[in-house]
Amino acid sequence: MSEVVFIGTSDAFGAGGRRQSAVFARAQRGGMLFDCGATTNTGLSQLGISRDEIDVILISHFHGDHFGGIPAFLYAALYTDLRRHPVEIVGPPDIEARVHALARAMGHHLEDREWSFPIRFREIRPDESLSVGPAEIEAFATEHQPESNPQGYRVSLGQERIAYSGDTGWFEDLPGQIANSDLFICECTLHRAQLDFHLSLDELREHRDDLDCGRLILTHLGHDMAGRRGQIEIETADDGLAVKL
Repeated sequence: MSEVVFIGTSDAFGAGGRRQSAVFARAQRGGMLFDCGATTNTGLSQLGISRDEIDVILISHFHGDHFGGIPAFLYAALYTDLRRHPVEIVGPPDIEARVHALARAMGHHLEDREWSFPIRFREIRPDESLSVGPAEIEAFATEHQPESNPQGYRVSLGQERIAYSGDTGWFEDLPGQIANSDLFICECTLHRAQLDFHLSLDELREHRDDLDCGRLILTHLGHDMAGRRGQIEIETADDGLAVKL
């Protein structure tokens, strides 16, 4: 049995006073993060989750609220945790270059430094699959701002299958991409449909019967959605929510 813990469930702007995107999955063979927003270290600490549990960081796209926490995670693993075992950072094309550029911009460059643990970057593209750490990962294209290299994932953790939307607007093939998942972690930034590159509650209500998943949980909740947590017919996540699969 796997466990999923929502570390951060806000949009990019911390709506509702919550942390940025990060979801931790704990499986029999190891642990992984879905995205790593800038507030991830704080969330892990507050929820009592050790960075040492995380073998893989899986990034959906290159917006700061989804990958901005990686440099601080690595530095904390080095100086606070005295980590010795590898961490693998998986994401869209250019993942290594983007993380290095981010780290330099933040004053925490990763080059020319002696690390006590291996850091391995691995790229995955839509329609590709990858075996990494505790997971079998399949990527699919999503409808988000193209310069961020957006994609979603289907992840198998032993018997359990998790689908993760990353950030996306509605697209015709979304139901097929997440079909037969035990859990679909789906962004829902908006209450009403306003943008082509973010999902709304209106759209998910319209298409709910098309989504073939055992459990649907909404995250990446913007300002209007933050006040509707726990008050609508579709389950919403909050920081710290833990679910068993």
